Amino acid sequence: MKVTFVCPACEQPATVPVDHAADWQCPACEHRLQHQAGESTLPICVICGNHELYKKKDFPHWLGMTILVAALILSTLTYYAYEKWWSWMFLIGSAIIDGVMYLLVGDVIVCYRCEAHHRGFTTTAAHEPFEITIGERYRQERIRKDQLKGKTKS
Repeated sequence: MKVTFVCPACEQPATVPVDHAADWQCPACEHRLQHQAGESTLPICVICGNHELYKKKDFPHWLGMTILVAALILSTLTYYAYEKWWSWMFLIGSAIIDGVMYLLVGDVIVCYRCEAHHRGFTTTAAHEPFEITIGERYRQERIRKDQLKGKTKS
């Protein structure tokens, strides 16, 4: 089990294993963070303590888009060359690859507030897919926080 997150003090990316209780110290700014080892389920975020979490597939979006764009380009070229069977093979083949990858890739639990990615935890019924209204509320919170930082620095 590990958590990937951004340091709350200096905003540098970090990864920390959470198999046991320990202190984490940011190598960039020396910020300390204490986390408790828990069970295999995750009721709250290990980093910020927020209870609103969502689950998503632990899959790089750029790879999925690359497969889709490649299939579209190849199918367009073969369609233009009057090879319609090849066009359909590329399109259906990419759909099959996408479906197989969806089944093989596990889930990651993400915190709405700090956007920490918790890998290796068991998802429960409380971990629903991303909800746009909750996500927007936390996005607005981050915007207000950044605006306040800008006012205090001026």
